[in-house]
Amino acid sequence: MAEQKRDYYEVLGVDKNADDATIKKAYRVLAKKYHPDANPGDTEAEAKFKEASEAYAILSDPEKKRQYDQFGHAAFEGGAGGSGFGGFDFSGGDFSDIFGDIFGDLFGGGRRSSSRSNGPQRGENIRASVRITFEEAVFGCEKELELTLKEQCKTCGGNGAKPGTTPETCTKCGGKGQIVYKQQSFFGTIQNVQTCPDCNGTGKVVKEKCPDCRGNGYIASRKKIQVSIPAGIDNGQSVRIRDKGEPGRNGGPRGDLLVEVIVSRHPIFQRQDYNIFSTVPISFAIAALGGEVVIDTVDGRVIYDVKAGTQTETKVRLKGKGVPTLRDKNIRGDHYVTLVIQTPERLSSEAKELLAKFDAASGDSLNAAKRLTGAKKDSDEPKDPKGGKKKGFFSK
Repeated sequence: MAEQKRDYYEVLGVDKNADDATIKKAYRVLAKKYHPDANPGDTEAEAKFKEASEAYAILSDPEKKRQYDQFGHAAFEGGAGGSGFGGFDFSGGDFSDIFGDIFGDLFGGGRRSSSRSNGPQRGENIRASVRITFEEAVFGCEKELELTLKEQCKTCGGNGAKPGTTPETCTKCGGKGQIVYKQQSFFGTIQNVQTCPDCNGTGKVVKEKCPDCRGNGYIASRKKIQVSIPAGIDNGQSVRIRDKGEPGRNGGPRGDLLVEVIVSRHPIFQRQDYNIFSTVPISFAIAALGGEVVIDTVDGRVIYDVKAGTQTETKVRLKGKGVPTLRDKNIRGDHYVTLVIQTPERLSSEAKELLAKFDAASGDSLNAAKRLTGAKKDSDEPKDPKGGKKKGFFSK
């Protein structure tokens, strides 16, 4: 049996709401700690390095991360690539930058400066949540969210400068958006590239700020967003809406909006994967003689023929009455029903008499069992050898 993989967010030690920078920083720490060159011969460290690298390869790639957020490890069943460290494809992640850091720290090779500079950068993702019913999760639905989103300032056109003025080139970084620091260490010369604190990586400085957005280039406003919930979605999964996240930098695209779906509990149905489970009570007469019972399903009520002699806790399957799969809504799971015989608690005198006759006609099975075993009633008290009832322990 294959060992179950750990959650990728757990592996890196980050929250599901972590942004790209946080994910990258977490992986950098683990990669330096468990890199095989820093732990020669340590198989446990090598395994942890592979695990962290696999997690980063998924979470650093927007498309792979989207699939993982929706479907978990199942999105990559059957193999996620045949190349890369340990047979995993790392093409989706930005490893060259991180490995440059690792080798520089370990062997004094120094880190090359980043080629990103102040180029276009994608905006951060935004997370929200929406609550839906059990039936809405099964068949899909449309929901409307009202969120506060950043929109480009119309007054300055998004550059943050007062009308009639323009942003100026940052003198501290020369318009590159980054500053390179060199340090001498035991391992050699290390180059650290940091975002310029004066221009925040944009390479431009606004001297006279726009009065409406105060130099930010964006104004927060309330927006209504339509969310299409796909049929078959499960509790805790997310829907990604492209380009509805934070604005990008330096002309970069906006991030995405990730809407987590919270499914309310149903009073009758329980779900496991794409199957639905429920319990239906049946009378003793129907269990013994057979007959029709009405079963509630997500598609409405159906009539089921119970076989004669059905025992309590019998499970029946209603094929194709479960939850549609996310990949193909025409493929559905099943609905499993547990039939439980319901014993009547209150019987009329006539019903009791008929039931006694039925028991006698069927062989008086209960009394027969008593006669065969010679068992006594719990209320029977032991007799004293001399006659009369024997006194109990607490009798006076």
